[in-house]
Order: sequence, then C-alpha cells, then structure tokens
Amino acid sequence: MSERRSRHEVSARGAHVAMSARAGVAPPGVAPLRGGLAMSAGAAARVARGRKAQPNGWWGMALFLCAETTLFGGLIATYFYLDFGASRWPPSGTGRPSVIAPAILTAILLATSVPMALAARCAAAGARLACAASIALAMALQCGYISYQLHLFVDEVHRFPPQDSAYSSIYFTLLGLHHAHVILGILLDIGVVGWLLLSGLSNYRVTGVRAVALYWHVVNAIAVAVLFTQISPSL
Repeated sequence: MSERRSRHEVSARGAHVAMSARAGVAPPGVAPLRGGLAMSAGAAARVARGRKAQPNGWWGMALFLCAETTLFGGLIATYFYLDFGASRWPPSGTGRPSVIAPAILTAILLATSVPMALAARCAAAGARLACAASIALAMALQCGYISYQLHLFVDEVHRFPPQDSAYSSIYFTLLGLHHAHVILGILLDIGVVGWLLLSGLSNYRVTGVRAVALYWHVVNAIAVAVLFTQISPSL
C-alpha cells in the first residue's frame, strides 16, 4: 500500500514539475528552473532574464568565430605581404578594383546586424513571431547582398582568373571564403526561422538565435576588413 502511494506521489510530482516548467517557475522543493526545463516561450524568457552568464551554446559559437577570425586575419596578412613584395599591385592589365559597388553592398550587409540584434532581444523576451520576422528581414537583405556579390565575383573571375597571378589568387580566395561564410549564415537563418515557426520557442532556441546573431555580428565586422583589403589598391 505504501509502495503504491509512493509511486503515485512520484507521478504527481513529475506532472507538477512538467507543468511548472511550461509555466516558467520552479515547483516547491525543486531547485530554480534550469534552461533544460524551459520548454515554452514564457519559461525561456524567465530563464533569459535570470542568466548571470552567457549560455554554453553562445560560447561555442564564440570559439568557432575566434578560429574563423584568425583564418581571415591570416589571409588578409598574406594579401598585404604579397602587395608589399610586388612591383605592381594589381598586376598590369588587371585594373584597379571598384570601390562604390562593394562599399554599398557591405553597408547593406552591416545593416543586417540591427534586425539580428532585435531578433535576439525578441527571443529573450519570448516574442517568437517578432523574432522570426526580424531574422527574415535580415535574411532578405543578406540574400540580396550575396546575389549581387556572386554576380560581381563571376564577372571578375572571367576577367582575371585566379591562376593568372598572385593577386588574383589571394583576391578570389579571400572573397570566396567570405561569400561562403555569408551563405552559411543564411542557411543558419533558414534553420532558426523554421525551428521557431514549426517547434515554438524554448530556452535552447533562444540560445540558438543569440548564437546566430553573434555569428552575423562577427561576419559583418569581417566584411568591413575584407572590403578595405579588396579596395585598398584604389584608395
């Protein structure tokens, strides 16, 4: 009889914990709500407000971006090393790079940091649809950016192929890697928006939105460094 009562109490307690998790509060006698229990927008917002440190997923993205920033730093250093050692940069017949179009496109890409930052704030506040709409707005600008950049990239490949000179090789390596990171970011946007619309907002998805927003902030900062490296012969 006592064993049956014990099972009933455990079952009732489990149901109470689950209901409390959905509501975003800790049940009596249970430790304060942890991120893993926050399975609703309200619960995730409460966890986000109570955080005293960045979540592990955010730090994982930060470590990844440190490695990527180091990679771009090495490529930019290689570009200028080749520049300083060349008698003519770009080589004769290549022509100086355009300034206006890349600068305008980079400004558009930089502007996407605003809706991505807003998306992170909306996610932390539990506003699922506003978060998805902000990411979708940023994604529309990012798609426009990469579409035109790829058009310019293909045109330049036909005018001075990568195998023509050291300038062409490092130029297209640097731009190609940056374009690949933009495409990866767009794929992350699509995944997060689909996640939000199909499965709702939880603590894990709030962390995912914040990690993707961090990714774009760093990629946009790298875009500025790539732009000035790209147009440096024309400055």
